[in-house]
Amino acid sequence: MRSRWFTPLLILTTLASAAAHFLSTNEPIRFTLASLSLLLWAALLGKATESVAHYAGERLGGFLNATFGNAAELIIAIFLVQKGLFDMVKASITGSIIGNLLLVLGLSIFCGGLKYKTQSFNTMLAGHNASLMLLAVIALFSPAAFDNRLDQSGMQSFSLIIAGLLIVSYFLWLIFSMITHKKELGESPVMEAPTSGVSQTSNHFEEPEWTKRNSILLLFIAAVFVAIQSEWLVGSVEAVASALGWSELFVGAFLIAIIGNAAEHSAAIFLAMKNRMGAAVEIAVGSSLQISLFVAPALVFISLFFDKTMDLTFTSIELAAIAIAAFIATSISRDGSTNWFEGVLLLIVYAILGTGFYLV
Repeated sequence: MRSRWFTPLLILTTLASAAAHFLSTNEPIRFTLASLSLLLWAALLGKATESVAHYAGERLGGFLNATFGNAAELIIAIFLVQKGLFDMVKASITGSIIGNLLLVLGLSIFCGGLKYKTQSFNTMLAGHNASLMLLAVIALFSPAAFDNRLDQSGMQSFSLIIAGLLIVSYFLWLIFSMITHKKELGESPVMEAPTSGVSQTSNHFEEPEWTKRNSILLLFIAAVFVAIQSEWLVGSVEAVASALGWSELFVGAFLIAIIGNAAEHSAAIFLAMKNRMGAAVEIAVGSSLQISLFVAPALVFISLFFDKTMDLTFTSIELAAIAIAAFIATSISRDGSTNWFEGVLLLIVYAILGTGFYLV
């Protein structure tokens, strides 16, 4: 990062957060310092992602960001699974999916659309993303549909089979998109001029400030610290939320999800404002797909190592939220072009769902 103050502030907030975590018992202080440190590490992660995308391409760069960004959420979820807090795990999975599809994608489209009248990305990729989201919705709906006809053992077996099939489909998608159809699913060549009328500079091909090796190293380091700060923050967020009288559903689906998605927020928005909507969509939608097709199923298998097996039976509220988010997001992005108003629509839907979860 070129700003002189960034590195010292990053080190200072990280040390302060570590000191508060290990030495202080004041949860609000822990929460505040962990949040500040997390935001700065997320900013570094976003910058490193842009640099990696320059060398590896938008699809691989976006995939790496989604993977490293979701590492924090996976670590958080594993801690919750270990404690047997399956309801909060499912709420956080729900929040991660709708947060990426509505909040992250919505803010990216809105912020990018303020500068560029229309932003385009690969339509074939958009169509496949829509189909995969439909698969995820069907898979998550199925256990709830059969809930009354299966006992606990049957539901756990059904969930394990679904989880295995989702993981297989996810890896097949990676082979399809990264190997066999890599060229067809590449970034869109369309580049729109800014709405301000200023001629576009070659931001898209602008030289990164780090080498390829340093970019990957910084991406890895930033992801590790994002995961650490996220875990520290979650340790305090439950006490803070309890003091404020927030429900477990709202904390899991929105508060923890927003915190866990901080990395994706900064990177996707930053790339969209540089007219790299393909990479922004890959981060937002790709992250949701990774959560629903890999992280959630993986947690089912991980829970086998603990006392109780987690199933994939979500509540009707959570399923409705996931279906609504998938429907509006795929409807808006399927044509391969976006504008600021479509971003507003996604944010409004997110606000509607957030209000409902808060009032439950």
